[in-house]
Amino acid sequence: MTTLATAEKQLADNGFLDVEIDPTLDLFEEIQRLKKEKNAIILAHYYQESEIQDIADYIGDSLGLSQKAASTDADIIVFAGVHFMAETAKMLSPHKKVLLPDLKAGCSLADSCPAPLFRQFKEKHPGHVVVSYINCTAELKTLTDICCTSTNAVQIIESIPKDKPIIFAPDINLGRYLVKKTGRDMVLWNGSCMVHEIFSLEKITKLKQRHPNAKFIAHPECETKVLD
Repeated sequence: MTTLATAEKQLADNGFLDVEIDPTLDLFEEIQRLKKEKNAIILAHYYQESEIQDIADYIGDSLGLSQKAASTDADIIVFAGVHFMAETAKMLSPHKKVLLPDLKAGCSLADSCPAPLFRQFKEKHPGHVVVSYINCTAELKTLTDICCTSTNAVQIIESIPKDKPIIFAPDINLGRYLVKKTGRDMVLWNGSCMVHEIFSLEKITKLKQRHPNAKFIAHPECETKVLD
């Protein structure tokens, strides 16, 4: 994640700030001044550090933030998140300038499904409806029939006629979860989020033993063994 000082430098590198940063400068005050001057808003994903969230106008998940930004009269959107999130914001606000403080801020899940390879994969399964999880690149979205979120994915799959075959991308873990929840036999792209696959079943089991009355919550992007 990006610290406030690093984010400020990256914004300067990307042209949002045209002066070198004075170490005695009150960064919070200066950012507020710049936001008013340029009619800009700052979006911060839940994953961001608290000091970034403190200066943000809106905090939330990627789609919710993009939708919120689209409803404002801001000219510039600064998205403290990863690359595909900024792309989504641009799709929903095509006439606004969207800035990503770190152009190298990627997502392992989005990167796991290169659009050219997926196009070939799709061609091998003609007649399939393509449902893609919104956490993917803009290029992959152009190959998609329906985009879903983790919240509405079950409803989306269930809305497709049962005689219509489905390809689900890019997250295989979310796909397996949906197969289990809906009973649909879908073709799954083998992509994943390294963060969600890093959880150790052994460590979780030990935690459950230490806290037997605690509820265990997991995102459907986690591996099946963790969800089980």
